[in-house]
Amino acid sequence: MNRYYDASAQKKPLNLTINADLASQARAMTGNLSAKVEELLAEYVARERDTHSARAMELQRAASEWKTFTDAHGSFADEFSTL
Repeated sequence: MNRYYDASAQKKPLNLTINADLASQARAMTGNLSAKVEELLAEYVARERDTHSARAMELQRAASEWKTFTDAHGSFADEFSTL
């Protein structure tokens, strides 16, 4: 998996408010709840960055296609130009 963060960065204690029952069940399923939360958070960050990147590429493609269209056909507002 691509790393979108510095895995060797210093650990920082955080206060989180989560459901006590859920935390208890998760703690019973993993020996290191902090590591599991970090793993899941890293997956979330990677997924969100990929989504953001894909959206940015889609918008760039749309802008390029619109420029190609206006270069070939002109702007819809050209007939109303005050110049």
